[in-house]
Amino acid sequence: MDNIKIGKNEATQDEVIEAAKHAQIHDFIAGLPDGYDTPVGENGVGLSGGQKQRISIARAFIKNAPIVVLDEITSNVDPVNEAKIQRAISTLAKDRTVLVIAHHLRTIRGADQIIVFNGGRIGEKGTHDELLNNCGLYHTLWTAQEQAKGWK
Repeated sequence: MDNIKIGKNEATQDEVIEAAKHAQIHDFIAGLPDGYDTPVGENGVGLSGGQKQRISIARAFIKNAPIVVLDEITSNVDPVNEAKIQRAISTLAKDRTVLVIAHHLRTIRGADQIIVFNGGRIGEKGTHDELLNNCGLYHTLWTAQEQAKGWK
C-alpha cells in the first residue's frame, strides 16, 4: 500500500486499489500473503522487473500528473509483463501527455507521435504507419526487431 502511495501520500485504500487495477498489478498484489500490506524488500527485492514497473505505473495513476515520462519501461521484462505494461500505458495515456523512451518499438507502436533520434538529432517523426511507409530508420529498426522475434 505504502509503496504505491509514494505517488500521493494521502491516497485512500480505494484509490490505491483502483490505481493498481489500472496498472495491471492488482491481481498480483491481492494474491500476496498479506495483500496490499505485504512487505516488499528494499528496491523491490523479490519482485520481477515487470512487477516493479507496474507498481511504478500505479504510482503515476495515483499522482495523476498531467505529464508522465517513462524510460525504457519494457526493457528486461517477459512477454506477459510487457503486454500488461502496454495495456497499463494505454490507459495511463488517456487525458495526459506521456513521453515514452523506448528501444522496444512495440511499446510505442500506438503512440500519437513517434520521434526517432539518430546521432542525437531528430531523424524522423510521425505515427507508426507513417514511419513504416517512409522506409527510413524506424522502418529498418522495426523490421529488424520483428525478424529477431522469429529467431528466438
